[in-house]
Amino acid sequence: MIKYSLVCGQGHEFESWFDSGDSFDRQAKRGFVECPACRSTKVTKALMAPNVSTSKRRSAAQARDIAPAAAAPVAAPAQPVALLDDKQRQMRSMIRDLHDKLTENSTDVGANFSAEARKIHDGDSPRRSIHGKATFEEAKSLAEDGIPVLPLPSLPDERN
Repeated sequence: MIKYSLVCGQGHEFESWFDSGDSFDRQAKRGFVECPACRSTKVTKALMAPNVSTSKRRSAAQARDIAPAAAAPVAAPAQPVALLDDKQRQMRSMIRDLHDKLTENSTDVGANFSAEARKIHDGDSPRRSIHGKATFEEAKSLAEDGIPVLPLPSLPDERN
């Protein structure tokens, strides 16, 4: 595994791990490497200082009773992944746009969503669009009581 410092066309810097240099090149060429800040796929490797093990560093590590191999990265647990084509990238963009549109025109009430939705429905709070967090049971109870609720679409990058 290789960790690269990356930079997008807008100057945002971030890091990512790849199996090899060729792996980065293939993924970047196909548009699979995306800036987490602006979603740009125009990503290049940034200049990096090499991490070279010198005798001075080894001595310091041994003095602290830290084996140099202990600094090796621990593999993260496997996550669901997919290779995206243009149609799927467009769908992700549409979901992101829908989510943004719904949240920009509503008030975030956080974990108080269920209680606030009931207050609005009962006329105890001013009528307005709200969004927040609710358990499945809370959302089901609201719907059963005739209170119109709609789950927000999950953002495509929430688990990345």
